[in-house]
Amino acid sequence: MPFISEILKYGSLAIVGTEKNTGKTECLNYILSKLHSRNVSVAVTSVGIDGESADQVTGTAKPEITIFENMIFVTSEKHYHVKLLTAEILNISAERTSLGRLVTAKAKTTGRTLLSGPANTALLQKIIAQNAEFGANITIVDGALSRMSPASPSVARAMILATGAAFSANIRQLVQKTKFVCELISLELADNHAQTLLADIDKGLYSIDDNGLLHNLNIESAFLLTSTDSLKTKYPRNCKTLFVAGVIGDKLLDFVRMQNSLDGFTLIAKDFTKIFVSPENYNLFLKKGGSIKVLHKTKLIAITVNPVSPQGYVLDTKMLQQALRQNLNFPIYDLRDNP
Repeated sequence: MPFISEILKYGSLAIVGTEKNTGKTECLNYILSKLHSRNVSVAVTSVGIDGESADQVTGTAKPEITIFENMIFVTSEKHYHVKLLTAEILNISAERTSLGRLVTAKAKTTGRTLLSGPANTALLQKIIAQNAEFGANITIVDGALSRMSPASPSVARAMILATGAAFSANIRQLVQKTKFVCELISLELADNHAQTLLADIDKGLYSIDDNGLLHNLNIESAFLLTSTDSLKTKYPRNCKTLFVAGVIGDKLLDFVRMQNSLDGFTLIAKDFTKIFVSPENYNLFLKKGGSIKVLHKTKLIAITVNPVSPQGYVLDTKMLQQALRQNLNFPIYDLRDNP
């Protein structure tokens, strides 16, 4: 599969699903098998719990995660004790999760295990760096339900997006919903000056004026804005750039649209994982003249599709792949259709 060679260009990869049961774990198993056959030194972990034989929400069968001999894996103490393979412990974290400390181990035999890794990006970053020190050429992070955080460019340099019938039973709707996710992933980078000014800001709202000067608006979060607030009283005149260090939602887009001329207005997010807006609101924001850019972006390598839903209905995989290819400029694969 061509995207396997592309993966090898990066030191970290996130596998993220548009919805639960879109084939994310199957994609992980596929990649691990292919990398093992190439003798690549791989480490793997997860956000949340992955590898259970049955889905905890739907009760449907799930593929278990296979760890091959000499692979490094990171999981909680609880799930390390029930692994079905022999392994050598490399490290036990000082930090604790709800399932205990995190165990980093190297498989001595091939077998199956549950993966339950770190729940925050800071710890994920630390683990990826640690795995490189242990000799891993790449760390693969398996994302959790409704969480794009492991795909953040601050964590993973590249990503695979899994989509499918669980996201929508209608091919047209599925394509449009997936296209919107890809549009956010592909947002343009902010200019170099903005990246330099904003690189170390972790919270709050800031503006950049026409002279390139940074202004703290003294608003900790966009969620704290109310209908009686006014950015006009806090903004320098003619400011056309707003940076939000936290989450950008529909409420903020509505707020900005009501109080500012959007002609040439730019909203900057840290990365696409911070943006939680509806396609309708996003498109209206763009039509009014606004734009959204990011400080960091990740490389979307490929999109995988699962035409089977947990409810049992099956989409025509050929039609689905063709529709996605006509609308998206990314490689599209059904891994069962392209062994």
